[in-house]
Amino acid sequence: MDVLTGRRREKTTMILVTGATGNIGSALLEQLHARGIAPLRGLTRDAARASFPVGVEAVEGDLSRPASLKPALEGVRSLFLVPGMGPDAEVLAAARQAGVEHVVLVSSITVQTHPHLPAARENLAVERLLRESGMSWTILRPTQFASNALWWADSIREHGTVHLPYEDVGLPTVHPADIAAVARVALTDPGHRGRTYALTGPEPVTARQQVEAVSAALGREVAVVGIGREEARRRLAPLMGDRLADALLDLLGGDVNDEPLKVRDTVRQVTGSPARTFRQWAVENAAAFR
Repeated sequence: MDVLTGRRREKTTMILVTGATGNIGSALLEQLHARGIAPLRGLTRDAARASFPVGVEAVEGDLSRPASLKPALEGVRSLFLVPGMGPDAEVLAAARQAGVEHVVLVSSITVQTHPHLPAARENLAVERLLRESGMSWTILRPTQFASNALWWADSIREHGTVHLPYEDVGLPTVHPADIAAVARVALTDPGHRGRTYALTGPEPVTARQQVEAVSAALGREVAVVGIGREEARRRLAPLMGDRLADALLDLLGGDVNDEPLKVRDTVRQVTGSPARTFRQWAVENAAAFR
């Protein structure tokens, strides 16, 4: 029985998980497999190198080449889709042509908190494509991922220091496993079709507090050095370009309002379990910073 809808879960048909080796997709495969959901496929560019749970079928395909998805989509009725990996309109068209009935899409909370940003407009466009596709849909709009802290891994390993802008702005960072948990329920319970869920963690956590959590998990001190926006932009722009650097800095604290700061209880409402804390993520991923 689902906590939010009060409906009994039905036996699932073939599910295909894209982004199957990523932070959300890998957690989703593990959760579905642990609950005996089958048949189950994970999409990967190289099936020989994929490390999926026993019984999960590794299928090759590349979202940047929708024609390559035909074998992976054969027999699939439910699809977990991470957009932006290729021409999304063609991917959705391929899914519909293959007979997919329901798509769970990972969008972004920026669609509602920062709709003026280019990435938010792109996510909204994909949402519209899905709604107009003729397939059933569930849209997930997560906030900042806890796993974004992995950006600091090299600096922590090599210098024991992290240089941060807006280090004391608290955002309700979400654990990727919680995004996966909501996706799992949406994929296996038809009562979540036609719904859009904004997802956050259980509490605001500043970048400084995130570093402190990583430090505690490592058992050694990691220093935080605050930097201004221009210095942060100078560091980020060569990696992602001026436009994306400015957008990221707005999201990190340069352009905050009540919406991105709001804690939402959606994870508990949908899954029946409280959202995981950033501290839990830091303990689980401490090895990445050693």
